[in-house]
Amino acid sequence: MSAITVIAVEDDFIVINKPAGLDFHQNETQDSLIDLVREQTGLSGLLTVHRLDKMTSGLLVLARHAEAARQFSALFAEHRVQKYYLALSDKKPAKKQGKIQGGMDKGRNGCWKLVREGGLLATTQFFSFGLGNGLRVFVLKPLSGRTHQLRVAMKSLGSPILGDARYGGSDADRGYLHAYSLEFEFAGHTYCYTALPECGIHFHSDLFCAQLENIAQPAQLAWPK
Repeated sequence: MSAITVIAVEDDFIVINKPAGLDFHQNETQDSLIDLVREQTGLSGLLTVHRLDKMTSGLLVLARHAEAARQFSALFAEHRVQKYYLALSDKKPAKKQGKIQGGMDKGRNGCWKLVREGGLLATTQFFSFGLGNGLRVFVLKPLSGRTHQLRVAMKSLGSPILGDARYGGSDADRGYLHAYSLEFEFAGHTYCYTALPECGIHFHSDLFCAQLENIAQPAQLAWPK
């Protein structure tokens, strides 16, 4: 496989741009993601502090030692890392911007669903913008960190993610969910990283790239307080 793009190498951590379709776990045809990055970078002590689904591409932090892993795990658990994702859908949402909130409950088929009562509370803020070709780009800001949270949130809007067959998305060349931006404070410094998707026909279209100019700095959008 192609080399994994390394966005930054700091004293305590590195940031990579995870490819879409790459599993976190080892399987019959692939080493685990962490092993692949260790081999590529020569940094044998790298440790996982958060995860992305197999279909999801984008920014991922890996700690370089145990103390950094402990601190980052706390940052993510306490929601002190600002995360912004980009997603595409070919279905019109019930609303164009706002908040999606509810309990996350696991269904019989192993998929998660959003419920009004019970479950694990999940909150996502979002904006969406039409691309003019039947697709919409969504800027998603999760305020919690539940399994499949954004995929379930998009389905609940009536706009499942393009390529996300598990949650009702239309067929596509990839699952169109990308971890675009991360902002956090660590060891007295503020860090902000962005990374564009490296694959996906629709992520590379002229219409998407034109709209991206308006949302390139997602933290500056008018998010509710």
